[in-house]
Amino acid sequence: MTVDDSGSGTGADGRVDPHAAEPGEDPLALRLEQLILGAERRYTPFQAARSAGVSMELASRFWRAMGFADIGQAKALTEADVLALRRLAGLVEAGLLSEAMAVQVARSTGQTTARLAEWQIDSFLEGLTEPPEPGMTRTEVTYPIIELLLPELEEFLVYVWRRQLAASAGRVIQAADDEEMVDRRLAVGFADLVGFTRLTRRMEEEELGELVEAFETTAADLVAARGGRLIKTLGDEVLYAADDAGVAAEIALRLIETMAGDETMPELRVGIAFGTVTTRMGDVFGTTVNLASRLTSIAPRDAVLVDSAFAEELIRTGEAPASEAEAAEAAVAAEKEGEEPPVYRFALQPMWQRPVRGLGVVEPWLLTRRASAGD
Repeated sequence: MTVDDSGSGTGADGRVDPHAAEPGEDPLALRLEQLILGAERRYTPFQAARSAGVSMELASRFWRAMGFADIGQAKALTEADVLALRRLAGLVEAGLLSEAMAVQVARSTGQTTARLAEWQIDSFLEGLTEPPEPGMTRTEVTYPIIELLLPELEEFLVYVWRRQLAASAGRVIQAADDEEMVDRRLAVGFADLVGFTRLTRRMEEEELGELVEAFETTAADLVAARGGRLIKTLGDEVLYAADDAGVAAEIALRLIETMAGDETMPELRVGIAFGTVTTRMGDVFGTTVNLASRLTSIAPRDAVLVDSAFAEELIRTGEAPASEAEAAEAAVAAEKEGEEPPVYRFALQPMWQRPVRGLGVVEPWLLTRRASAGD
């Protein structure tokens, strides 16, 4: 790629201006940086803050929130960094965001994209940049690959973000009131691989990584396909949420069934609770989340435990009978009237009440699929 020196710090032959690199810095790494950022290093943090018209203190808060290390007064920032500062500060000045909210926007965006970038480099580019000829470095191969992929990946990222934003906005609009936009009633589920700690001692690192990736991929696909939302993955555990208790129950049982059918996978246990949840930066918090986690820890292998509120919600919506006796009575009554008997997807079995640390006494219910329920 031929760019003049004033545009990207590279000459007509594509080489990096050696004066742009810090002492001890790899010129090829700098060349990659300039390709990705699309601009040369021009500013120290102080110069960038002054050019953006913001205080050094606020610029530092934004920079750290985005997940970047302090760089002292090295000349390492570009025109894009100045523009980002100016945009965030402009949203605050216009009254569209408070300063605290602008920092939160920077933090949530930084955390999300940092994980994406790490995955793309570790799992994606690594497989594409094996040197085709002896003597070539990975960086020399990486440059043309990134040059080709960068615009396409950028467009795809914006597309997915807009799709996710539209879906999230739709959920907020459907909230009953303003309070429900932040504190909402949701079904929250944890799915946990049994005996994962023992596996880490027995398996090779690469093999363990493949198992975790397969688990996360399977869980993510099932949660999305059934209408839930994957909140986060924690290696041997996934956290998901759903607006509807029936959706959360279906996801849990599908996870159990799918993992049980894979001989390479450990056993799984799932805990689900239903109630008010506080949402922040794409994560969920509160007593309901804590209860779901505790239920997971006491659930039998390849089984789903739910709390009483979740059981009541399934009964209220007609997804499960209060008891098998009630289901039988309903079937007899429907037959007498010449009507179709009610069809329940799930069955609930009350378990022994037990104390749960920090949450008092809870009454767990064992969730199963009714034999008569269709797929």
